[in-house]
Amino acid sequence: MKNYTGKKIVIMGAARQGQALARFFTKRGAQVVLTDTREKEQLSEELAVLENLPVSLDLGGHHPEILDGADLVCVSGGVPLTIPFIQEALIQRIPLSNDSQIFLEECPCMVAGITGSAGKSTTTALAGLMAKTTFEMKSNRQKAWVGGNIGNPLIDYLDQIGEDDLAIMELSSFQLELMKNSPQVAAVLNITPNHLDRHHSMDAYIDAKSHILWFQKADDIAILNRDDEISWDLVREIKGDLISFGLNKPDSRANGTFVDQDSVWLQIGREKLKMFPVEWIQLRGKHNLYNVLAASAIAAATTLALPAIQSAVEEFRGIPHRLETVRELNGVTWINDSIATAPERTIAALESISEPIVLLLGGRDKDLPWDKLANIVRNKVERVIVFGEAAAIINEAIGPRKPGQYLKSVVTTKDLAEALKTAQIQAQAGEVVLLSPGGTSYDAFKDFEERGQFFRDWVNQL
Repeated sequence: MKNYTGKKIVIMGAARQGQALARFFTKRGAQVVLTDTREKEQLSEELAVLENLPVSLDLGGHHPEILDGADLVCVSGGVPLTIPFIQEALIQRIPLSNDSQIFLEECPCMVAGITGSAGKSTTTALAGLMAKTTFEMKSNRQKAWVGGNIGNPLIDYLDQIGEDDLAIMELSSFQLELMKNSPQVAAVLNITPNHLDRHHSMDAYIDAKSHILWFQKADDIAILNRDDEISWDLVREIKGDLISFGLNKPDSRANGTFVDQDSVWLQIGREKLKMFPVEWIQLRGKHNLYNVLAASAIAAATTLALPAIQSAVEEFRGIPHRLETVRELNGVTWINDSIATAPERTIAALESISEPIVLLLGGRDKDLPWDKLANIVRNKVERVIVFGEAAAIINEAIGPRKPGQYLKSVVTTKDLAEALKTAQIQAQAGEVVLLSPGGTSYDAFKDFEERGQFFRDWVNQL
């Protein structure tokens, strides 16, 4: 372990990642300064968590004078690397890091890292369940740890993790931007336009995602999607072995998961193993079939037990806020897909539903193209209710209703509450009300989870 005693560590952001870093560094004797753009009054919950830690606070902005004598600056995922404070740190040659990087540096066990534009939370949760089920079946002391961009930062559990354990870690492009370590098993599920408001170009976004592979070693394993052109191009970055996934069989003697005769199979060299029937998968949609194929490839890379993999697939019902059926009332099904913060994710949700749809679309735009989604909406969705900051952009993409198209109406509302009231009036028996916004929640909510919980609460009060 590195010796942090007496080192001055500046942590940017007082949310979950910043809190976890503060606990980690203060426990190791570091001098911690936590900085946040919000004022004390806006941080009551966060400061309550930190009140018993020996942490100095710099609130109401990131003030460059706190960089004096700093040995390390730790950046939370939501902080762009282009802001003046970070640029000043770079000028002063102060190293940058984050909670995920430090976890990878310190973790004593194998880590399977998962990234992608879509499906990474579902794949991480499923792979984690496969690992937990394996260790429960073995009845030994091994444990599976699941976290990162999903759930709690794994750095919180470092002191409890044993060298024979397994960590399943979701990694976002924001976290990967700074990475100088790669997990022993690194999965890239897919790459489609996302977070361009932060990365500014597809090339920069792809570059950030590819960091998960850059620092692997010859005995590490990469997991890539054969059916996704951009992520498959990253095959050139592979330093070790490859286990791919896709709908069709991989090349002869190549390693990978695939679908054949209504079952999921694993091919390792010349050997083929039937894993489980596709009908055991409990999740809606083709995109979730890919997630299961990816999780199965990760399970193969980490040598998880086949009975545990099968049991996990049968048991897994998805993650909160991802195509989550909240309630069926008077013949109307209400589905929460608040985690869909990009148009591509809304497209995946629409493709998984066969019933007539009342779609709640909106939030904050991420400088992503809406045209493809708009075309699908015009030809598949009964009614659209637009809300939030991105309403004008979405309306422009959908355009005026034309004769012959499937779409019956588009209504614009000021916020999600008004959108829900409108949906309640419009929805008829046999239809689905789908919250799959295509935009982030930051125009009105803390995160997609808070937005999804608002949807749940409102629907359950009907």
